[in-house]
Amino acid sequence: MSKLLSTIALAGVIALTLVGCSGTASTNGNTASTACVGTKAGDNSAKIKVTGKFGADPTVTFTTPLTSKTTERTVVTKGSGTVARSGSAVTLNYAVYNATTGKQIDTTGFGSANAQPLTLDEKSIIPGLYKAVACAPAGSRVDAVIPPVDAFGTAGSASLGISATDSIVFVIDVVTATKPIKALAKANGTSQPAPTGYPTVKLAKDGSPTITIPKTAPPTTLKIADLKKGTGATVKDGASVTVHYTGVVWETGKTFDSSWTRGTPATFTTSGVIPGFGKALVGQKVGSQVIAIIPPADGYAAAPPANQTDITATSTLVFVVDILATQ
Repeated sequence: MSKLLSTIALAGVIALTLVGCSGTASTNGNTASTACVGTKAGDNSAKIKVTGKFGADPTVTFTTPLTSKTTERTVVTKGSGTVARSGSAVTLNYAVYNATTGKQIDTTGFGSANAQPLTLDEKSIIPGLYKAVACAPAGSRVDAVIPPVDAFGTAGSASLGISATDSIVFVIDVVTATKPIKALAKANGTSQPAPTGYPTVKLAKDGSPTITIPKTAPPTTLKIADLKKGTGATVKDGASVTVHYTGVVWETGKTFDSSWTRGTPATFTTSGVIPGFGKALVGQKVGSQVIAIIPPADGYAAAPPANQTDITATSTLVFVVDILATQ
């Protein structure tokens, strides 16, 4: 899996590096019943020369430094499949370049076997990537030049070698796309009693949880229980899932992350999160609310997130998760 999709970052702990970045995404393609108008090409995206067939590694050249004030997209090859819209589950191949230096900084590899799943959610991925993919039919290859405001903002991305002033270039193959689905606002399943010894959970009117940790030592193995049992689609291994969640450190009782606080559900794949979180989702049904107690071995024992001081290599994490949609 590529660095862009595999690196875990807060916010949130379970979210991808593409999640929660600055900028405002385009509203192109929000409604399936209306025409989907994609991001326009421009003088800067026209400077990107891409050769090679869809599904094969592209040859990409452009004169550096390449900059742009807005995201521009050029359709290199137009596909004939389902149009990717907001809420679509897509699989993508891509190569990413620092537009200042011309250096390739990441790639998924190309071909369907290397395609990475992602839900096209304008609130959950960097705006420039959303704008590059939205309204592209499956089978399309596009290139895009994305300015900092639509990428990683003034922070840049040190792990990817992107400074605050660097634009980035994407070459993307949209391998598959589905029609959008509507996510629930909160879990709507039948309430279930929590097992003895689990944290207590109190729900606000909007569905956001308050989690109270018992004054006992945390369990040493992964614990998962239903607080609500839904009746919707089953979450499959590797599937894209949309959730609301709150995470608490058992040892301190401190909330370290919550999608409810941000006001936007998170969308990711079950394989793109810490192991305990993924295991808590696979096999569950949409509409369910799940509580997971995740010991270090299924959390961050190997590599605590550098930008989250509340979590250490020995932290036991508690998540309460509302499963709102899956594709």
